[in-house]
Amino acid sequence: MARPPESPRETLPEMVAPEDVPEGLLTVADEGAIHAELEAWRAKVLKRPGLWDRASRATQARINRAIPERIHAIVTSGVEAMTKGILTGSEVLNVRPPAGGSLAAREAKVRALIRTYRNTAGVEGGVAGAGGFVLAAADFPALMAIKVRMLADIVSVYGWGGGAPRERLFLLHVFHLAFASAERRPEALAALEDWIAGAGAAQVADYDWRRFQQEYRDYIDLAKMAQLIPVVGAPIGAVVNWRLVDRLGETAMMACRMRWFAETAS
Repeated sequence: MARPPESPRETLPEMVAPEDVPEGLLTVADEGAIHAELEAWRAKVLKRPGLWDRASRATQARINRAIPERIHAIVTSGVEAMTKGILTGSEVLNVRPPAGGSLAAREAKVRALIRTYRNTAGVEGGVAGAGGFVLAAADFPALMAIKVRMLADIVSVYGWGGGAPRERLFLLHVFHLAFASAERRPEALAALEDWIAGAGAAQVADYDWRRFQQEYRDYIDLAKMAQLIPVVGAPIGAVVNWRLVDRLGETAMMACRMRWFAETAS
């Protein structure tokens, strides 16, 4: 007796997440599509400030007056500690780069990393936002630690890192570009491109870290103002943290793509 044919359900292929696919099976990245994404992102970075950006600067001044001085002190010291950690310390920057892999394989891992850190930051922001001023203030250094660790991990997946002064400057340039004001983004992008071309600052001492510190603090103040409000701060804190980490992740990917193409072309 002939065996009946298998049902369609039995022959459907199994769906596998990109990060679970063995590197050898990943298709080669479409460099044309990646270049197009890169150019679209670059155009967005270079876009001139609009009405929203100008209104945001005015709102920033009002926020700074409304936030208690002790919160300002905590945020300022946290940003300074994070900056110095990138410049001179932090063991997370000594992550060993992987031995190899295609661009497609590396970017699959990077996207998985961003999702993980994004979710972690969202949970952290939700818990902190529920407590108003006190817990929201504690969330600043926690969020900064998450972002620094994610940035170091992303860069290492592309094959760079190790804690050398030049590599630390690359992290600072990426961080600065992600959170620069609309007026300063073109300048921050140009500084990153100069670094990639080998024409930027070569020593940590040459970097204007005080300006970077102030701009980052201003960006965070504006983005997280509503998290300081008790009760409603919980869902807002989760969303804000999620978006801040996502923004850094996207900027890191694009910066690494720029560096990857520059190095492979040379």
